[in-house]
Amino acid sequence: MLGAFARAFRTPDLRKKLLFTLAMMAVFRLGSFIPTPGVDYVNVQQCIGTAGEGQDVLGLVNLFSGGALLQLSVFALGIMPYITASIIIQLLRVVIPRFEALHKEGQSGTAVLTQYTRYLTIFLAVLQATTIITVARTGNLFPDCTVPIIPNDSVTTMLLMIVTMTAGTGLIMWMGELITERGVGNGMSLLIFTSIAASFPSAMWQIATSDNGVVNFTIFLVIALLVVGLIVFVEQSQRRIPVQYAKRMVGRRMYGGSSTYIPIKINMSGVIPVIFASSLLALPTLAAQFVEDQTTPWVQWVAVNLMDPGANVHIAIYIVLIIFFAYFYTSITFNPDEVADNMKRYGGFIPGIRAGRPTAEYLQFVISRITAAGAIYLALVALIPTIAFKLMNISTQIPFGGVSLLIVVGVGLETVKQIDAQLQQRHYEGFLR
Repeated sequence: MLGAFARAFRTPDLRKKLLFTLAMMAVFRLGSFIPTPGVDYVNVQQCIGTAGEGQDVLGLVNLFSGGALLQLSVFALGIMPYITASIIIQLLRVVIPRFEALHKEGQSGTAVLTQYTRYLTIFLAVLQATTIITVARTGNLFPDCTVPIIPNDSVTTMLLMIVTMTAGTGLIMWMGELITERGVGNGMSLLIFTSIAASFPSAMWQIATSDNGVVNFTIFLVIALLVVGLIVFVEQSQRRIPVQYAKRMVGRRMYGGSSTYIPIKINMSGVIPVIFASSLLALPTLAAQFVEDQTTPWVQWVAVNLMDPGANVHIAIYIVLIIFFAYFYTSITFNPDEVADNMKRYGGFIPGIRAGRPTAEYLQFVISRITAAGAIYLALVALIPTIAFKLMNISTQIPFGGVSLLIVVGVGLETVKQIDAQLQQRHYEGFLR
């Protein structure tokens, strides 16, 4: 693998792409430490030292921003508005026929949907910036901190902060598209990878300096390696459904007669079900923070059963939500009827299955059972770190949850595949053997 890296940097055009990608990632991290105008940087650092990350929506956004949210930096929102906008646009394809028609138009329709995603990203960035600044101004971002984070809470200062954070999100979106166009890999995914990976060293240091640090750190490394191995194994696994194309004459030429397969991954929905489940579970916690009377029965129930990720109710609801969203998102991204119609149009069929409706029913049968295994796998990966931290009595929130590991390993595998493909185009031996 080291030899493959050396060959990649010896190739001029690939070296430029890699260096450009690394430069954009460095700029992204630099922007995470530049404070937003109107924020008292010294007081923010003091408050961060006396508080840990929450389990609410803000804690999830802080994870994807690489810790920039709690610092109220220019890139405080991170890539989360773009992720949310992309998911909403995909979901609207089921509701709005116009979006589905654009999706089927090919590259031109995809460009229009991409433009809609950009507009929605800016709109969501304004909403999220307003929410975060309001939470910070009222003191709910750091409940145990007494020093003011925003000394001047005038309307002009608030508007300047909202515009700055929104502009930061637009800049992040632009950098992600530049990486996709001129760098290596998917730009948005690599920025998420950078945000999560940046928090790993401090998190590992927290484990090492906790009670029984050496033992806990060793156990954690073993569990992390096992989870990473499980993720790599499952993400690389796929069910290959054989497809045979009949021979047909077009003019004087014979077409068809070839054999191929439909690759169906065990985890077709990716990390989306875990993100959706985490966000929905965090909403009651976020709502409870705005209630003045913390002795209200429903607030106390939320504090006992939902704020603690190791609570039985939290785990049960988490599993149910992951399974539900796994089936829901898979049904959106993979349409058996559409695949069966395309196969029939070009003379393709699955051996032993009639073309048309029987093929769609067979694909739906396979998808429903593979999705069950994928949903159980997602729930298992998402809960293993939480249960392990609970058994090791580590109370500090550590960004090594299932979402983090799934994204880091998945993005890493996809990026290595793209570098490997470009090396093989130049007749070099790649990373994968």
